[in-house]
Amino acid sequence: MSTTPTVELPGLNCGLCGYKTCDELSERLPQRPELLQRCIHLSEDKLGTQPSAAIAAPPNAAPSRMAGSAPPVSECGSCAIGEPRKAVFPGSVKWLDSLGREFDFYLEHFPEEPGPREIIIPHNPMITREMDIQKGDIILGRPLGMSCGCPITHCGVVTEVDHRTGVIVWCVTGPLAPREKGFKDLGYYIAEGYEGLITEARCDIKIGMRYYFQPRMCMLQWRHSGLVNFLNRTPDALQVRVEGLWIG
Repeated sequence: MSTTPTVELPGLNCGLCGYKTCDELSERLPQRPELLQRCIHLSEDKLGTQPSAAIAAPPNAAPSRMAGSAPPVSECGSCAIGEPRKAVFPGSVKWLDSLGREFDFYLEHFPEEPGPREIIIPHNPMITREMDIQKGDIILGRPLGMSCGCPITHCGVVTEVDHRTGVIVWCVTGPLAPREKGFKDLGYYIAEGYEGLITEARCDIKIGMRYYFQPRMCMLQWRHSGLVNFLNRTPDALQVRVEGLWIG
């Protein structure tokens, strides 16, 4: 008697599998287990994957886990073709990104918002006025150069806009909304900062310090670096703003 393998999907809700959420894909796996091959985050071809046995634990890693944190995305590049895939989250890979680089904390988005909060400015700030960017608009663009250099086009919804300076605050949500509802294309932009929550870290977070971190919803699961210049301690998490961003 066969049973459906237990699978932990990444929870990124990127939409690249054809379903709006990971939960929606998970509901269909018992009837169509082959759909799991659509998840690029569990693919054998994922960049930087390596057998978990070859990954050494970071030195002196003593992670502290706060309430409400979610498990990191698994590395399944070592699975043989045809094997049932089961996501595993061993402690030895907990603080490594998809390219095997160490980082200090996960950055979570605010639960009441549709995605990570990013503060941006177009390479030509006049575009904000010329395109009449307004709160609630769906926009897309790519962070270029020193501001991040991310190869992924970001999509999201505007939450704040300053037409005088061109600065935009938006929540990055993925490609489904632009496909369904249309969008305004900013082109290249500068990522000025992130705001979010830290519910899981392997070290004490201090204002004025630069850290390696990984945005929980990052599609590439790459580490970023930034300076923490705002910190508010709450009972369940640290609220932070991180500026001076770069990847790697």
